[in-house]
Amino acid sequence: MSDLGDETYLKALDNENADKLFDDATTALIKLQSITELDLLSRYNAELMSEELALFDNWYIQQHLNITLEENAQSSLNNVLKLIIERCMSQPTVLTHRDYMPRNLMVCEENPGILDFQDARIGPISYDVISLFKDAFISWEEEQVLDWTIRYWEKARKASLPVPQDFGSFYEDVEWMGLQRHLKVLGIFSRLKHRDGKNHYIVDAPRFLTYARNVAMRYNALKPLLLILDQIEGKTQQFGHTF
Repeated sequence: MSDLGDETYLKALDNENADKLFDDATTALIKLQSITELDLLSRYNAELMSEELALFDNWYIQQHLNITLEENAQSSLNNVLKLIIERCMSQPTVLTHRDYMPRNLMVCEENPGILDFQDARIGPISYDVISLFKDAFISWEEEQVLDWTIRYWEKARKASLPVPQDFGSFYEDVEWMGLQRHLKVLGIFSRLKHRDGKNHYIVDAPRFLTYARNVAMRYNALKPLLLILDQIEGKTQQFGHTF
């Protein structure tokens, strides 16, 4: 607090200042991603991504919703999670903060101050972008997120970072990477409630379900996930505690 003050992005952000604050945040992100001395960092690999996605099934579906998937549904979910990992692992890699979100950015003189970087790894270039714009505690309209992502992508190209030359391809990468994070967070928030007694995080589960559902609706390969989300959230028909 003596270095950076006590005003987080989460506290400060509103519709009037969001463009300026996110412009500063993406400029700082470009600087982080341009760092090439990464020998001390581990890789954000497929094994870790798989462990994170398992939290969605183990803690959100089974523990929080008290639902046990039938064999066909479980196989369908496992196949979709593998597709997500494969798509994320196909992306170019850079220094990845892995929690680059408004709660961990401070409004300060050399804006922003960056906190909680202890879990940084070498990971997909889209990870911190989607973490910034699809946050756990504040949501923005899709059109606004698209505009901010375009601005980031233009900066990244100018800095010769390894983003696709076609923005459409990059935005698909962003969405699939975001889906991995959204499902993981649903698992983490459920674990915080049921294992650690921290009940306040799970109230933001609907935000992440909306994020995940919006992505799943846009890609044919993710339709099985959309069906599972519909079923476990009771959007189609009730299956009791097992389907």
